[in-house]
Amino acid sequence: MEGADRERTEAGFKVRTPVDEARHVLREAVTGDAADADIPCGTETVDVDRADGRVLAAPVTSARDVPHYQRAAMDGYAVRAADTFGASDRSPEVLRIAEPAADTAGSDEHATADSIAPGTAARVHTGSALPAGADAVVMIERVTELESAGELEVQDAIAEGENVAPVGEDVEEGQALYEAGHRLRPSDLGLLRSAGYGRVAVTQQPTVGVVPTGEELVAGDPGPGEVIETNGLTVSRLAQRWGARVTYRDVVTDDPESLRVAIQRDLTKDVIVTTGGSSVGERDLLPEVIDDLGEVLVHGVGLKPGHPVCLGLVEDTPVLALPGYPVACIVNAVQFLRPVLRWLEGTTPDPHPMTRARLDRKLPSEPGTRTFARVQLEPRDGDREGNGADEPAYTAIPTRASGSGVLSSVALADGWVVVDDDREGIPAGETVPVENWEYAP
Repeated sequence: MEGADRERTEAGFKVRTPVDEARHVLREAVTGDAADADIPCGTETVDVDRADGRVLAAPVTSARDVPHYQRAAMDGYAVRAADTFGASDRSPEVLRIAEPAADTAGSDEHATADSIAPGTAARVHTGSALPAGADAVVMIERVTELESAGELEVQDAIAEGENVAPVGEDVEEGQALYEAGHRLRPSDLGLLRSAGYGRVAVTQQPTVGVVPTGEELVAGDPGPGEVIETNGLTVSRLAQRWGARVTYRDVVTDDPESLRVAIQRDLTKDVIVTTGGSSVGERDLLPEVIDDLGEVLVHGVGLKPGHPVCLGLVEDTPVLALPGYPVACIVNAVQFLRPVLRWLEGTTPDPHPMTRARLDRKLPSEPGTRTFARVQLEPRDGDREGNGADEPAYTAIPTRASGSGVLSSVALADGWVVVDDDREGIPAGETVPVENWEYAP
């Protein structure tokens, strides 16, 4: 072993950067200091029906009124409200039924008259355009159609505008709908289309190259000393869930030149993520390769599991070298890759969904280290909504297998409890928020 390598491996991590500080350094490298900087990964225009989960690149206002016509809010008859004055069950008003005219859909079932004269009524269905001259709708339950020559009795005196949705009742033309940075949901797509949008400007999806490393990794059945590659698969699918376009590479062996070529190959991506080889061991070569090609920003972070993470920058491309232990890899992906993807699209990470729970037993932690303790949730005895106004409905039970290499400890957990850097553990019985990190977009 060369002298420099021996010094590195024997020294270990004497200083671990706090998580928040590491994120701050990484954010400055990704976005720069300018508050008005352009969205790092650019913008594009896409069809609304393909925009679910995308982030708006500019504010959106309604291009038209919704509805853009007066429409019936009930099945019934469109009338002039004045023609129903005095109508009641005992003394109904008799109106003539207007001759139907085919509606825009050409369906006789939804036919309406184009206009009505005083003393007449026109059949309408919910959503039908109100005929000219009509200003109210009497519900079908409050009329009786007479068998004689096209007449009906109206049993209700109704006011002008009753059972009618006016123009712009839902959305007015020019009304602000969404700010830039809003992540579109399925209901948003429906509103955008109603408001006159077929296409919409969104931020481009960040591109990510995921490179698993390690000479022991295999894709198929493992032999003695071999390990099935899982970290790259997990991280690539997480990145896809977080809105990125991902290239999942084949395994790269622990060789400086091979690692160098792998990183240089993906410098066209917005982010490069490697898994394994990030610590200070003899075969942990990535920090030196990153430093040789660019700059190591942070190496060693105060979190557990997963402190041997390396964050770097090569030709303005952030490189995240995540640890090889599966749980440590996942924790670091959530803590660093997810924020990077949000910064690249011009947003910030939303909080994870939380479940309040009563801690079953003590969670230990080292001062200065942010600990992510995996837990399972069980409903507490009694009312699932809690045993009191402030009582949590669940118990959080730390998983028995908690090592950073035990993938099942996170895959079978319901979330994790975060023990902050300034705490020496959390005592049993305390109410804690459980982060359901895997369900966060």
